[in-house]
Amino acid sequence: MKYKKLWTPGSDRIENSQIRAFMNHVNNKYGLNFDNYHDLHQWSIENIADFWGTFFNFSDILYSKSFNTVVDDGSKMPGAKWFQGATLNFAENLLKYRDDRTAIIFRGENGKDRHISFRELYNKTHEIAEGLRKIGVTKGDRIGAFMPNIPETIIAMLATASIGAIWSSSSPDFGIKGVLDRFSQIEPKVIFSIDGYFYSGKRFDSQEKLLGILSQLPSVEKVIMINFIGHLDMSEMPDYSITWDDLAQPVTGEMTFEQLPFDHPLYIMYSSGTTGLPKSIVHSAGGTLIQHLKELVLHCDVKKDDRVFYFTTCGWMMWNWFVSSLATGATIVCFDGNPFYPRPDALINMADDLNLTLFGTSAKYLASLEAAGVKPNERSDFPYLRAITSTGSPLSDESFEYVYRDWKTDVQLSSIAGGTDIISCFVLGNPMLPVYKGEIQCSGLGMNIDSFDENGNSVREDKGELVCKSPFPSMPVYFWNDEDGEKYRSAYFMQYKGIWHHGDYIQISDHGGITMFGRSDATLNPMGVRIGTSEIYRVVENMSEIEDSVVVGQQYHGDERVILFVMLKNGFQLDEGLLKKIKKMIRTNCSPRHVPAVIIETPGVPYTINGKKVEVAVKKLIHGEEVLNRDALANPDVLDFFKEVTIPD
Repeated sequence: MKYKKLWTPGSDRIENSQIRAFMNHVNNKYGLNFDNYHDLHQWSIENIADFWGTFFNFSDILYSKSFNTVVDDGSKMPGAKWFQGATLNFAENLLKYRDDRTAIIFRGENGKDRHISFRELYNKTHEIAEGLRKIGVTKGDRIGAFMPNIPETIIAMLATASIGAIWSSSSPDFGIKGVLDRFSQIEPKVIFSIDGYFYSGKRFDSQEKLLGILSQLPSVEKVIMINFIGHLDMSEMPDYSITWDDLAQPVTGEMTFEQLPFDHPLYIMYSSGTTGLPKSIVHSAGGTLIQHLKELVLHCDVKKDDRVFYFTTCGWMMWNWFVSSLATGATIVCFDGNPFYPRPDALINMADDLNLTLFGTSAKYLASLEAAGVKPNERSDFPYLRAITSTGSPLSDESFEYVYRDWKTDVQLSSIAGGTDIISCFVLGNPMLPVYKGEIQCSGLGMNIDSFDENGNSVREDKGELVCKSPFPSMPVYFWNDEDGEKYRSAYFMQYKGIWHHGDYIQISDHGGITMFGRSDATLNPMGVRIGTSEIYRVVENMSEIEDSVVVGQQYHGDERVILFVMLKNGFQLDEGLLKKIKKMIRTNCSPRHVPAVIIETPGVPYTINGKKVEVAVKKLIHGEEVLNRDALANPDVLDFFKEVTIPD
């Protein structure tokens, strides 16, 4: 395989990076002489305790008691105990800066900005924390949020964490059942919500939906309402509801941060839940903090005074990830609404207006931006922008080319992958390394990943399952309501004993880059040959006639055959000529085995609310199985087509 290099960092960029500073720190402390990332990474996975302990101190994490041991058993998965003896508070670390610099910029669809300083953020969090204490919130209580990506959501999370309560959020565009599937499992004591939200210039009321949720959630003792769209009607709400302003308490003196063990629960996250009840995944305060700091500081080179943006909802783990940037002293930029409203270049203009240094988004957004004909470099040369990150699905070769051709030539394009399960990344970017087309730059420091075949053998430079062979601090501490840990073990450790099996299909190159081929549970297997779905998408979705597509495997006469559904652009028909063209393009650019046995036109492609293509649900439907959780989808009605479709022999 030939690798096309698209970007190489300059020597100044490398020498001034924080990962270079960390490498120098390791060299000085341990008498080593590393001068490249690969040696540093190898050391980090061979010396797990030394790496994580060294980074704990390097990152200036605030704590009240230091740790006795970094990890009790560096080979135990699951069950390794991290930083025992240490006590800290997550919120205190995100609120360590209390000056008049800007902490949060919020921009809505109307293009108007709202600025909050670090001092204001600290003071408002103090007021809300005292309000939560006054209504009886204590350590270990669950706090739910039915909120958009606005500053109040961040303040409420920080106030929750300061007490030692556990935060769990859901986006207001979720359906009632989707929220209840999540919150009914964890029984929140308090719910934060808004009156409504804006999307594509329209107001959407949330109160009716909220009432439907509350009617089936008896654990809730208090609802906190935020007047976001100006339509708040407290007369409609239960008598245990109060406003945000009513919750805030006058405060004096310093804020109290409960000092808690490293593994104290911080967040409850949820799997997508598209084929069943979502898993309720509990993440620790310390594990989340140290992993996020490692990724933000070392891999993304986020520094004090940078401006960090991620296009995300509060139901996606990238919200939790980018909010942690506050601990670096950087400004975080929140956006809520349609990223293509009022024009397709809305976020591009924002990136230029606000001098963003890191622009985070999804692979789908970048592909849609190119399809809309947006060329950011016609607007600006983006002098402050150093990194563009993308996740949610594999980033296509075409999107790699698009960024460097039509956006900026001197930028670190970091495709990143990990997920809700680890609230972080296994593989991601690196300011010291080049960017190759179609590849994620490297494995994360301390992440001992590999590619395994079905027998547990390493298959470097060949396709295989993404695994992690050593524990890491941001592994879930447990699943909620999983007393014996059986659900946890079956989720990650059934296929390879003592090895984390992530469920992604990957290939690791000889220089350490990673190519993603989609979810392995959606991997195609015609005639016993495994094919990643993204290999087909990279060809099909680059065709001018095709808007979108989804490909699945169908059981057929004792084997599996490839079924491709295509959504056509306006003005095109799936006639014999286009069928032949699609098959020829796939055969030429992939292989004869990739060519679909059947190609069918579809009116739409199902996606989760977080923008992930849902192949497994389509596969279930064409085999006559039910999809139990339609509310986890952004467009659930499209499933009806796949349920009724007849696939010809």
